[in-house]
Amino acid sequence: MSSVPSAPPWDVRRLPRAEGRTVLVTGGNAGIGYFIAEQLATTGAAVVLGSRDPAKAAAALAVLRARVPGARVRALRLDLADLASLRTAAASLGPRLDAVVHNAGVALDHPPRRETADGHELMFGTNHLGHFALTRWLLPLLAAAPAGRVVTMGSFAAKTERLDLADLQSRHDYRPKRSYGRSKLAQMHAGLELDRRLRAAGSTVASVVVHPGGALDSRTPARPPVHVRTAGGWLRGLPAAVVLQGKDAGAWPAVRAVLDPAVAGGQLWGPRVLGLRGAPRREPVWHHLADAAVADRLWAASRELTGVDPGTVLG
Repeated sequence: MSSVPSAPPWDVRRLPRAEGRTVLVTGGNAGIGYFIAEQLATTGAAVVLGSRDPAKAAAALAVLRARVPGARVRALRLDLADLASLRTAAASLGPRLDAVVHNAGVALDHPPRRETADGHELMFGTNHLGHFALTRWLLPLLAAAPAGRVVTMGSFAAKTERLDLADLQSRHDYRPKRSYGRSKLAQMHAGLELDRRLRAAGSTVASVVVHPGGALDSRTPARPPVHVRTAGGWLRGLPAAVVLQGKDAGAWPAVRAVLDPAVAGGQLWGPRVLGLRGAPRREPVWHHLADAAVADRLWAASRELTGVDPGTVLG
């Protein structure tokens, strides 16, 4: 009798090679985005760091090249709060893109409510609407790859939130932390809805949603000047380290979603231990995220607010 050998267990520190593939990481100059870029660079993939700040992008590239000799990395000027600029930014990527990680985000802790240049609440406008519009311009490039992937970085903060479809922009009741959680929830809804539409269109592109669990600066390896860790910060973070992790580990679910052929569209991936820390694993789609009716209404609202529709280029 013959048997088909099973794939080896996924090892976050021994990633498969990915030469010839190109991946865009939005917000790749800092935080989890930087570590996604660093880990992907070790595979031989060409990594593009999307960043709205050229100086920070240059600093991240310097650190990354020092950490990964021979890394194939470059920066792309990308401002998700400026919807009109996204088409030009996407066009500069070339004819093909193997994957995009929608990671960039804004998190505000205190009032007042702020808006983008387009008049959208800053967190919803950047985290959700910016990525929604960018997807419209990236899909033709992703469809040109053998198995393009859209990986959306959600947040554990979205697990306890629900969208207010009548007040997506938090105009009537603005609470920064809640608005942040809802902006990430909107991203996750859109990522799953995108995959439903991709499947219906028979597309080769897949859309996967991930989240990093609890990722703390104090548990993150130093990468100065991108990330500077102090002894005091490390000590203050010790109690939380029992259940949380660093941003390097928070990158693992997104990296697996880009690289692992066993990861399929429409899935949700996060850390193994309580959804907060550990190696990446597939987890059940949260009950409220599975509401396709809410996702469809959000999609329609996003199309109206951005003036673009990723659905027009599916196939």
